Amino acid sequence: MQRHKSVEKRNRTSQKANIVNRMGRSRIKTAVKKVLSAKDKDNANEALNSAVSVLDKSVKSGLIHRNKAANKKSSLYKFVNQLEK
Repeated sequence: MQRHKSVEKRNRTSQKANIVNRMGRSRIKTAVKKVLSAKDKDNANEALNSAVSVLDKSVKSGLIHRNKAANKKSSLYKFVNQLEK
């Protein structure tokens, strides 16, 4: 690796971004799992609201593409609507 200041700084910033992005993807996965593991419709709706919020924030920060978030939200809404009360 080259020994320039800009290269060293770029390496540091990319490592920080990697950590932030990993945390964001983990947050998405956790929110989706909470929705899918809900047994009744009330709990699923609460988890769904928080999952949609997490997905929207991830799109806003550029972590995932807006179409991917839309597809995730659509599948989660479909799942929750199939649950019985």
